[in-house]
Amino acid sequence: MSKELSKKYGLLTAIAMVAGVVIGSGIFFKTEVVLAATGGNAWIGIAALLFVGIVMIICAYTFSILAGRHDHVGGVVDYAEAEVGSGYAYCMGWFTTVVYFPTVASVVLWLAGVYTCQLFGIPDPKTGGGCLAITGLYLVLIVALNGLAPILSGKLQISATVIKLIPLVLMAVVGIVQGVTSGTLAENFDFAGATGDVNAGKLLMTACVAMAFSYEGWIVATTINSELRDAKRTLPRALILGSLVVVAVYVLYYLGITGSITIPELMEHGSARAFENVFGGVMGRILLVFVVVSCLGTCNGLIAGGSRGIYALAARNEGPAPDLFGQVDPRTGMPHNSVMFGAIMVAFWIFFYYGGPLSGWFGPLSFDSSELPIVTLYAGYIPIFVMMMKKEKNLHPVKRYVMPVLAILSCLFIVGAAVASHGVDVLWYLLVFAVIMAIGLLLRGQKKRK
Repeated sequence: MSKELSKKYGLLTAIAMVAGVVIGSGIFFKTEVVLAATGGNAWIGIAALLFVGIVMIICAYTFSILAGRHDHVGGVVDYAEAEVGSGYAYCMGWFTTVVYFPTVASVVLWLAGVYTCQLFGIPDPKTGGGCLAITGLYLVLIVALNGLAPILSGKLQISATVIKLIPLVLMAVVGIVQGVTSGTLAENFDFAGATGDVNAGKLLMTACVAMAFSYEGWIVATTINSELRDAKRTLPRALILGSLVVVAVYVLYYLGITGSITIPELMEHGSARAFENVFGGVMGRILLVFVVVSCLGTCNGLIAGGSRGIYALAARNEGPAPDLFGQVDPRTGMPHNSVMFGAIMVAFWIFFYYGGPLSGWFGPLSFDSSELPIVTLYAGYIPIFVMMMKKEKNLHPVKRYVMPVLAILSCLFIVGAAVASHGVDVLWYLLVFAVIMAIGLLLRGQKKRK
């Protein structure tokens, strides 16, 4: 079997990977989560939306500088290797493959299951057996699509990006108009006054960590850089353009949804009620179908990136069984064994999410797997940005110093916000994180001793 991935994607697919993976999952349920966490303070919610959006743009732009200089296999793993070293690159690759991609994908799949249950009136949509079965079905279908028809998967990514913009843009336009004319938008922002300014800083940090999930996924686009045509030009443009699209759409959607329904209703019933309130029962359900598609599009991008994770390590002759996971099927151009490994990881984290944050089966280990792994990734970016300033000597000073420093400060803000928001849960998560990383290092060490 071949061990090289073909150049099969262009700029449009890369932009769709950035915008499509980010848009259309977290924003549909984290809006009410943020409002509930802040006591209905719409001002803090939109501040968090803007703060985290700026963090994403800064980090994406800084990575776009590196993307213009490196176009090998593995995305962020490449940048970690080029700037910090092979050992750190392995750790980043292992973490993104075993923790980051599958945890985010598991939550997005669960969201698709929840909205599907709401669409068909299936009881107990969040933790019931019906939701779990639908979630598993979606996982099988998306993994099969990525493994057997990668070009079709790329076309789905573009189509899903367009489809998912429909409910967001409609809610933004109609919701804002309705909210302004009815006075609901002004009332909802006045509603924030009832909470006062008590612990406003902590509330903002809590909201930022929740919103980080809504903005996450842009780094997935870097995993297909070796499959992009003219990657050194295509990927930087995709990262920047895709990030700007995401921030603009999110801000407008937030204003639209806060103009469409009262804050107490939104916190209690979520975005599904808001769509029905604005567009009526039938149209609201049609748009809910688009929401499901948008979640699946997001998950398609996440699984497309995660399915290449163990392959990226195998391409460096590292990790478990590199000869096995480094194989590429000559008919599809995909690393099928790597795809299956990624699917198993997603299935494991689906089980954890149901048993942990949703059901509390694991006691203190029931930490929020939708947020804390993302924060760890931002912490992992920091050494890359530090070494970028040291090693990239032929860059313009703004690109070599100013942007990495801003990116480091942005990452530190997200990490600090997570500690303030989740408290002791951070320690339990770090314990699990340490065990997973120790396993990865043992596997690497065994390979080196052979």
